[in-house]
Amino acid sequence: MSNDAVAKKLAAKGFTLPAPIQLPAGVVAKFPFVRVIGNRALVSGHGPLNADGTLATDLFGKVGQDLNLEQATEAALLTSLAILSSLKAELGSLDRITAFGRVMGMVNCTPDFTQHTPVLDAFSSLVNQVFPTDVAAHSRAAVGMASLPMGMSVEIEAEVYFE
Repeated sequence: MSNDAVAKKLAAKGFTLPAPIQLPAGVVAKFPFVRVIGNRALVSGHGPLNADGTLATDLFGKVGQDLNLEQATEAALLTSLAILSSLKAELGSLDRITAFGRVMGMVNCTPDFTQHTPVLDAFSSLVNQVFPTDVAAHSRAAVGMASLPMGMSVEIEAEVYFE
């Protein structure tokens, strides 16, 4: 891929990467959001961000109670963009990514909510749209949780390989 090809595809499809994560006052991350080991980037759990990097708290809450499927899917999309933003900041260019390995998606939901897969399809759809097929292919888990940090509705973590 050419220089910034992924960023150009994102823009052409109307997607904007958010600014770096701005944690709320008093919240300190005691870990990096992206941990690079050799040619592997381990992406810590991310939640939905607004364009300015602040938490998209309007999409926080319990899916099936406070939020519906459409809102949860929007939260997953914003979370996916936050992950790509963190990867771009760490790697310099998303074009350096050679493979998505494993992706873990968690949905803060009621016990009877069973549409975890459609919610997390937002991540898979996004990477499938902007990366080559052999790079975008990934294994994935989509699970329900009783709660997530700060009341987030969706949290996604990933393992990515790059050159």
